[in-house]
Amino acid sequence: MAVKKYKPTTPGRRNASVQDFSDITKTKPEKSLIVPIKKQAGRNNTGKITVRHRGGGAKRMYRIIDFKRQKYDQVAEVIAIEYDPNRGSRIALVQYEDGEKAYYIAAQGMEVGNKLVSSQNQIEASVGNRMPLDKIPAGLFVYNVELQPSKGGQMARGAGSAALLQVVEGKHAQLKMPSGEVRLVPKVCMATVGKVSNPDKKLVRLGKAGRSRHLGKRPTVRGKAMNPVDHPHGGGEARNSIGLKGGPKTPWGKKALGVKTRNKKKVSSKLIISRRKKRK
Repeated sequence: MAVKKYKPTTPGRRNASVQDFSDITKTKPEKSLIVPIKKQAGRNNTGKITVRHRGGGAKRMYRIIDFKRQKYDQVAEVIAIEYDPNRGSRIALVQYEDGEKAYYIAAQGMEVGNKLVSSQNQIEASVGNRMPLDKIPAGLFVYNVELQPSKGGQMARGAGSAALLQVVEGKHAQLKMPSGEVRLVPKVCMATVGKVSNPDKKLVRLGKAGRSRHLGKRPTVRGKAMNPVDHPHGGGEARNSIGLKGGPKTPWGKKALGVKTRNKKKVSSKLIISRRKKRK
């Protein structure tokens, strides 16, 4: 996939770009694999806003993705590559030999007509095939990786992402995650060979506020533009820095920006060999 740019005929077009959907082979989703999404607008069951800056947006139907792929040793043929409004990657519509259909997260290079297999045994490590980590040769990229056996893929699912399988020792496999974190995962966990499709998604620029609203994102106001009663960063004359003792704060007074939020008592911390690198 590539990114398409237009002539700067308007201020909104000048800095905007869109996805090139040339890899899409089917426009309408499979009716048996979609369910409606009820909009929450960032509110909980009592109507209180618990996640800010959400609301509106275009109406969507949720595509039911098979993250587990537990129909083992059955060939699934890719019959279409589709767009999914709920994720950055493309999704592949596959059909098993018995006629059942399912959605998979599509891998880079996956095309209509490809044959995919999921197995608990050693099979060919071709793009799109799924097997336990200890059956995959070291040095390959994998995606849709399980954290616990039979729970379904939870890691490396975003557009263009993949984890590098470094080595398998003892009961665990060592993976280098897209964030740079190196961690251990039980070697019996399943993973799919390859990288997630649509790597150019990160290059798309919205260009105007309206496209952000279509995605369900409401405006975000800087804390330093507010009054002191509304935010710890507020107040002051003209352009002032945050200037708080103890560093930047959230709207509720907790430390923010660069503060580690991971629970030190989390059991899985012993499986993390090195933490992810801080973004510059």
